Amino acid sequence: MSKNPLGQLTDFGQSFWYDNIQRKMLKNGDLEKMIQQDGLRGITSNPSIFEKAITGSSDYDQSLLDYAKTQNPTVDTRAAFFELAIQDIQAAADMLLPVYQTTNGVDGYVSLEVSPDLAHDTAASVKEAQQLYLRLKRPNVMIKIPATKAGIPAIEQLIADGISVNATLLFSVERYVEVAKAYIRGLTTRHTRGLPIDNISSVASFFVSRVDAILDAALDDKGAAGMHLKGKMGIANAKVAYREYLALVESDEFKQLATAGAKPQRLLWASTGVKNPEYSDVLYIDGLIGKNTVNTIPPATADAFRDHGTASETLSSGIETAEKEFTELHDLGIDVSALMNKLEADGVASFAKSFDNLLTAIDDKLHNLDSSVQGAA
Repeated sequence: MSKNPLGQLTDFGQSFWYDNIQRKMLKNGDLEKMIQQDGLRGITSNPSIFEKAITGSSDYDQSLLDYAKTQNPTVDTRAAFFELAIQDIQAAADMLLPVYQTTNGVDGYVSLEVSPDLAHDTAASVKEAQQLYLRLKRPNVMIKIPATKAGIPAIEQLIADGISVNATLLFSVERYVEVAKAYIRGLTTRHTRGLPIDNISSVASFFVSRVDAILDAALDDKGAAGMHLKGKMGIANAKVAYREYLALVESDEFKQLATAGAKPQRLLWASTGVKNPEYSDVLYIDGLIGKNTVNTIPPATADAFRDHGTASETLSSGIETAEKEFTELHDLGIDVSALMNKLEADGVASFAKSFDNLLTAIDDKLHNLDSSVQGAA
């Protein structure tokens, strides 16, 4: 059977991960079907995804009730959320374990994020990440850490501890390089302790569509002079980051670690659903296909690429053009650095808001479920 465009991504060295998780897909065969037919190699989750999954269905109601019965006198909604999330992450990790094994630990991962309100607290992020990793009890899980200033040392510490990390909410190339160097430092620390480093994996989740959204708005303010750059800067930003990745894996420091079995920290393209309806619905898949990368694709975009995407190597070409386009942005007076910082701050705030909404919704559900049970009794 010939592979569809999603399945063909692996022919060009790119892994297809799914930017979605919900209990229904774990039970009705959808996830297994994607693994077999689409070449799915991993799953990412975030607070917004879990908010939609838990509040938008009754799939979690029984588990919530069961958990509530074990708590006395009151239920901690944060603890209740992680109980539900861990169940899903474990189930998905078990289904992806064969991928993890056949790829020698390169793929087959499922990511779970620490509480978003810890994004600016290094010590608390490390502590919760360690606790989640121990509770998950799966080799093929990654703990997501927002790549804020406080997140950088947390990422380094967790890698040194032997915990695979998904560094998320990356927008600027400069911050990506900080993350990549933290990964290398963490591996170095672990290696000097005489501990294995061949069983650790990491991705740096570089957001794409949000970059176009904010830079397109900035270009609109500049009038006709910048119109030719609209819809191009998200991919351009990713290509410049990929250039840095190629340099880092060729550095003497990483090559020494690679001889001890270290895996490169791959760039993962996130936020690849198109936000502007005027753009191709597969823009951020078609334009970012390249060796040793991951694209975590949301449901609608995955369906679109499966239907009419084109799998071909596109990432390594046009890097010089991408750099020139950023020079044009600066010449137009657009403060790219400030806008990238705003994207990071907005991203942290958005996930924190989703998390708060989720906890409120869980609390409401528990009260409603408890009332319905009592009423039935």
